[in-house]
Amino acid sequence: MLHNVSMVSRVLSLILFAALAVPVLAQAPTTPAAPQGPKPKYPRPPTRDPRTPGYVQSKELPDGTLPSPDADGNFILGPTHPAAPEMAAVPATPHGTVLEFTMSSADSKFYPGIMRDPGPLGTPDPNDPAKLIVTSSHPAPWNRKVGVYVPSAYVPGSIAPFIVGADGIDRSLFTALDSLIAAHKLPVMIGISIANGGGDAQGSQRGLEYDTMSGRYADFVEQEVLPLVEVQAHVKLTHDPDARAATGSSSGAACALVMAWYHNELYHRVLAYSGTWINQQWPSNSETPHGAWEFPEHLIPNSPTKPIRIWMEVGDFDLLNPNVMRDNMHDWVLANENLARALAARHYHYQFVFAQNAGHVDHATKLQTLPEALEYVWQDYHAPTR
Repeated sequence: MLHNVSMVSRVLSLILFAALAVPVLAQAPTTPAAPQGPKPKYPRPPTRDPRTPGYVQSKELPDGTLPSPDADGNFILGPTHPAAPEMAAVPATPHGTVLEFTMSSADSKFYPGIMRDPGPLGTPDPNDPAKLIVTSSHPAPWNRKVGVYVPSAYVPGSIAPFIVGADGIDRSLFTALDSLIAAHKLPVMIGISIANGGGDAQGSQRGLEYDTMSGRYADFVEQEVLPLVEVQAHVKLTHDPDARAATGSSSGAACALVMAWYHNELYHRVLAYSGTWINQQWPSNSETPHGAWEFPEHLIPNSPTKPIRIWMEVGDFDLLNPNVMRDNMHDWVLANENLARALAARHYHYQFVFAQNAGHVDHATKLQTLPEALEYVWQDYHAPTR
């Protein structure tokens, strides 16, 4: 009997404990924990002041406004970046069609493919901080998508101007083309977006394509991409360099200028966001040992002025030395300031936009500026008369 009483007592105690515990659990915080997104690869760079001594002298614009699309020179944008009206897809605007196809490294004579294994980027050369030793890069295949925008106003069989861009299908570019072509602010042109072959920076396929200072990538586009575009999209592309533009962001921006510089007979127009005019070329090249940093350092100052019109942008907290190299050639803001100064000294047609409250390839800034940038790049184009 005592044993049974003891058992009952223990059961009642457990029930009482559970009953008391429930209110305690109910009082636990109900606010969900903040989502744990991926940690940033690098700490946020410092914010640079566009009025810093030594930077190019620039015209400061009222917040939310843009320079005129026919004005050369240097401009400072305010911290607010409202999207341009042309960046909204309006149902009444005639819309072009976009088709996609895939390319394989197995079919390429220019880029059979490489990749860098995960892990450290590389090791600075102890004898030269401008060189990076990469030992984890090896052959690897790639497949890449190509997107082709064909405006509704394109006349089948006609020869069309075009703009070719890096890093994959750029829907914002195609939206801007829809709006600006319909408003007769741009010629009827084809838009071509080419994905990269993978990875980033030294030792990667993307880095090999975009950061190499040579005409190889432009040759790849000319001989392997554009013929497929014509077949797949049923269009004819112009061979007039004045009717061809290259665009990109970051290393893709460097690639766009590289295309126009080394194949100026193919491209005269460049549109660049957060241009990587820095020392990121790999493998090293004795002719351009500092990679795209060579553009303002030696190439532009020491070469005859080429017929290149360029629109370029950088953000006030754009990248600063986000890798193991300490060669003083990895400041994106300074690189763009240097390029603007070099272009001005050689009397190029260029427009340089320094965007406040903007990071690397800043999305809001692009939505604000892309239509104006396209108008600037194409402002002096005259379609051939029939």
